[in-house]
Amino acid sequence: MPKSVSTNLVKGKTINISPPQTLALSFLIIIAVGACLLKLPIASTTYISWLDALFTATSATTVTGLVVVDTGVDYTVFGQTVIMCLIQVGGLGLMTFAVLIVMMIGKKIGLQQRILVQEAFNQTSLGGLVRLVKHLFIFTIVIEFVAFIILSIRWVPEYGLKEGMFHSIFNTISAFNNAGFSLWSDSLSQYVGDPVVNLVITGLFITGGIGFTVMIDLWTKRNFRKLSLHSKLMIVGTLTINTIAALTIFILEYGNSGTLGNLSLTEKLWGAYFQGVTPRTAGFNTLDIAQLTTPSLLLIIVLMFIGAGSASTGSGIKLTTFIVMILATMTFLRGKSETVVFHRAIKMQTILRALAIIVISFSFVMLTIFVLTITENAPFLSIVFEVLSAFGTVGLSTGLTPELTTVGKAVIMMMMFIGRVGPLTMAFTFAKEKKAPIRHPHDEVITG
Repeated sequence: MPKSVSTNLVKGKTINISPPQTLALSFLIIIAVGACLLKLPIASTTYISWLDALFTATSATTVTGLVVVDTGVDYTVFGQTVIMCLIQVGGLGLMTFAVLIVMMIGKKIGLQQRILVQEAFNQTSLGGLVRLVKHLFIFTIVIEFVAFIILSIRWVPEYGLKEGMFHSIFNTISAFNNAGFSLWSDSLSQYVGDPVVNLVITGLFITGGIGFTVMIDLWTKRNFRKLSLHSKLMIVGTLTINTIAALTIFILEYGNSGTLGNLSLTEKLWGAYFQGVTPRTAGFNTLDIAQLTTPSLLLIIVLMFIGAGSASTGSGIKLTTFIVMILATMTFLRGKSETVVFHRAIKMQTILRALAIIVISFSFVMLTIFVLTITENAPFLSIVFEVLSAFGTVGLSTGLTPELTTVGKAVIMMMMFIGRVGPLTMAFTFAKEKKAPIRHPHDEVITG
């Protein structure tokens, strides 16, 4: 359990709030400010209710991408800029910007700030956190700038200077932060066979979704053997699961006239690749999600639950959590006592943490699905898909989100928030401080 952090209040009084509570509160503040800005008359081209403004702010801050109104039509450039800023702040985290501001004004980063950054990036120690934030900021600026230039070269000739550059910066920030917001009503479907758009957008959200610690590890060591165990698992796991997903989508959708069926072979390959790599992290799509076959939808649901990497802009249970549980299961089936991968043993505490994340996440997801089956008049598969999209902060939709009832929107907003903050963080937020441990005698429980 994370230690509490003292927060100064007026008249010298203090209250103790834990890092998970502070992290959750920071996201709530960003969402509230964003909703107020999006409700301003200059932010929209039509009337948008407070609920829809709050939903959009929540979706942007949690870098999800689920929408109840058309971002490119119903919001003005001001409103779209607000959404873009919410995505950037929500993706990197308020704590990151707070630490950067403190460093810029020349002050030292205290223990409390380090603890908060540790919680925000799921780090196991306080060492090197300030350096991590510095590298993260520089890395983000460089990656987004390069992508912006490439997309501008592609879109400025098509849309003109101002509109082309705005489309480029908006989609760059949205993709890198795994938000999935797009200014086109059909997302990126019109660019299903465009190599530049496919490679740049997927490159951005795969980079953002693999985790900042992995990217920094790669940059500093540049040798696979020298990488940390976490980095090795993320790289191998990402390549494996993306390849399997893309090939499976290609096979399942090859003859589907609603998706790949009517495309050329080259476009089919690009479409299968894009739709295979996007479900774990980003909500962009080049194929019509509502037209996908049931097996493809089920595959995407699983991928959305798995999610991206730790300390990334994506959510879900995280890929390393999934890998750890697979490895632990294989260890049990082989009758071994220690889970080993890449000649390194995984701590039992890590395995228990992974188990807790999966159980808590599954509980949140099932409770949300149960509630929506009561409040929404929609097919069960559509409800499950929407809930997992919200939990994984993915943003893909079969079309149910705009049709949600008021209660349904509130429930999905809650799920997006839980998905971004993290189910384990949410559990810690409401948990009490642990007392001194008491040892009890062991006994057997029959399982299986």
